[in-house]
Amino acid sequence: MREMSQEIKDEYEKIKDKISYEEFLNKMEEYKKENADVSFIDDISFAHMVVGDYINEKNEAIEEKKEFWKIKDLETGTQHINLLGIIMSISNVKKFTSKKGKEGKLANMILADDTGRIRVVLWTENIKLLDKFQEGDVVKINDVEVKQGFREDETHMNIRSSMEKLESKDYPDFPAYNDKITPINEIKGDMEVNVVARIIRIPRIRSFDRNGREGKVASLEVQDKSGSMQFTLWNKDTNLIDDLDLSEGDSIKILGAQSRVRNGEVSLSHSWIGRIVKGDFDVPEYQENVLKLGDAHEIRNVTLVGLVSKVYDTITFERDDGSTGKVKSMELEDDTGAIRLTLWNEDTDVDIKKGDILKINGGNIEFDDYSGTNYRVNTNWNSKLIINPPIDQKLKDVLSEVGKYIKPVKITDLSNIEDDGEEVDIIGRVVNLYEPNEFQRDDGTTGLVRTAEIADETGMVRVSMWDSKAEYPMKEGDALKIENARTRLGDYQVDLSVGRTSRIMKPSEEETEKLPSLQEVESMIYQDKKINDLSEGDRDVSIIGRILSMGEPTQFTKSDGSSGIVRSMELADDTGVVRASLWDDQADAPLKEGEAVKIENPRVNLRNNRIEISVGRTTIITKHEEDESSLPTLDKIQEKLYPSKKIEDIEEGDQNIKVTGEVIDIRGNKILFEMCPNCNKRVNWVDDAYICDICGEEIEKPNMLMIIGLMVEDDTGTISITFFRKSAEEILGMTTPEAEEIIAATGDEGSLEEKVGDLVGRQLTVIADASFDEYNEEVRLNAKKMVDVKI
Repeated sequence: MREMSQEIKDEYEKIKDKISYEEFLNKMEEYKKENADVSFIDDISFAHMVVGDYINEKNEAIEEKKEFWKIKDLETGTQHINLLGIIMSISNVKKFTSKKGKEGKLANMILADDTGRIRVVLWTENIKLLDKFQEGDVVKINDVEVKQGFREDETHMNIRSSMEKLESKDYPDFPAYNDKITPINEIKGDMEVNVVARIIRIPRIRSFDRNGREGKVASLEVQDKSGSMQFTLWNKDTNLIDDLDLSEGDSIKILGAQSRVRNGEVSLSHSWIGRIVKGDFDVPEYQENVLKLGDAHEIRNVTLVGLVSKVYDTITFERDDGSTGKVKSMELEDDTGAIRLTLWNEDTDVDIKKGDILKINGGNIEFDDYSGTNYRVNTNWNSKLIINPPIDQKLKDVLSEVGKYIKPVKITDLSNIEDDGEEVDIIGRVVNLYEPNEFQRDDGTTGLVRTAEIADETGMVRVSMWDSKAEYPMKEGDALKIENARTRLGDYQVDLSVGRTSRIMKPSEEETEKLPSLQEVESMIYQDKKINDLSEGDRDVSIIGRILSMGEPTQFTKSDGSSGIVRSMELADDTGVVRASLWDDQADAPLKEGEAVKIENPRVNLRNNRIEISVGRTTIITKHEEDESSLPTLDKIQEKLYPSKKIEDIEEGDQNIKVTGEVIDIRGNKILFEMCPNCNKRVNWVDDAYICDICGEEIEKPNMLMIIGLMVEDDTGTISITFFRKSAEEILGMTTPEAEEIIAATGDEGSLEEKVGDLVGRQLTVIADASFDEYNEEVRLNAKKMVDVKI
């Protein structure tokens, strides 16, 4: 036999002489199937229904048989009883979801007789009965059950319950229903009133913390002939706005509203037994008074309409109680003036964009000497923000004219700005992006700045982003919209500064529709040049070349005392070769000989009558895809750039020539020379110390420079070749520090003479430049790169 709860067994006991226990359970299951969609009926209710069948069939009641019960006589647990009374209130129908996920409905009635009042709960299947009844009707309600409620005893209808209307004149002892409509201006605190009014504002539903649970509130503003007042809906009652399809301008009857006084103002709240009836009631049409922004003064509960001309980022702050708050500012304009708007907390999340038309219902204007517009409008928990509201065409045209200037400027038009600090908006694509740098402010705090170059189809601008704006996530190629950037006028160009009052955001698809791709932007901004076409002072050029040689990074001291790093590189294409200096972070670029690279925006300088390029912070150097490159191979470039020459054919000024010959002698036995670490010039040993004649300082520890001089001959003649630094280390097969250690260990500078002497008899192939040695009156070679050494 199936086991059930003791409560259900107790129900069976009432009819055990009429039906077996198994049949009792089967009938319960039949009722469950019939009422599968009714969410409020539980097992004990189904048991009650089965018991009710047998009591009614036999007309035998276990309880005392009465036609109807007086309210004062009701007791918890009494079942299958009838009530008689007058309806004092009917609540709005409310929706709910059961624990099993089923949706249902319920409504409350307050029924009164000459002995008291009681709540009557109507469930999903009973709701249809309400269409035939209203407050003030005398009714008989059949088949209800008395249960213990949250506050006191209450009665519940079930699927078999019914209602019938009776003649009220036959029950003169019942209390009278008060259907009086109270004018709003007569409402005082602690009253239960009925009001007929027109809705003039429905604010956004707001959330709040209710003892760890989320609460909801919406305060409507309603108005009749006598005045206006707030009418507040709490928690689930806020759903009535949607359920009843309430809108501004609707006329409604509010039944059973509760009044209260707060901060000296009287307001209404919807009660759990109250009802809102939407209909065509006799109340004045609402005449909206929109205040022009130029007429702003200290006033509460005002309506404003304006064009959003500026939007600032949301600021998060900590309150005195440790909780977190948010504030966001923007500016509105119309044809008469402008005003600062301050949004708080949830309102900061409303998606309001520059150029939107914004309507504010229920704002409070106060004087603000720091706003820039003298006044500020604050929103509050009862304000309503309407973005791009329906407005008449005349006002729309006026605001469109006001907002003609509120649009991003083309980057090329920035050059027409003549004043520092002008606020502008731009939309562009990140072309070059540099790492953030920390700096020290005058007050001792640390700041952060990041530089980017942003371009549209008309040009490129340099943008400095400060502090939190420097942390905005972006990468090269990203499309950005920057609002409220400030202009900074330089000697030759306009830069932009993006600080606290600026905004960085992702533009819309419409705004980026005509924005060129990164590749298109680069092709427009940078002029592609061959190496031989470079000229001193070239700007915004792009070159592609193959790395012929890479020097080692060298540290140096800058004029401000800080340390720097520089690294030399030779770059070549099919037209020529150029020396490139890579500075600081660029010196650490993972590059190697033979790679093809693209260099964008280098500085092009003239040094010793030769073009050189400088790769610094504002230069972009990237590896170039070989399959896209038209560069010749490294061997072919070397073959073209390094023409072979016999010694007798070498002339003063020859560059990058390839010379092959046999070492026949060495020039001097000193190979390490002391150099000043500051200016990189030779230092002299004077009075037991190294002195730099250029810097005029004593040098504690000089840098060491390896120099090896050799005499080489071929079948046409002889010539001197000098090897410096890396080329000297290559030919000797030893690094400079290793040479220093040997000399330090032996105490003899000539201790390496034998190793240098081993070079005699070897055949060398080198790349070198030729110059005239005035002291010896001869042409000499300065080796640049070792090609081959043979014994």
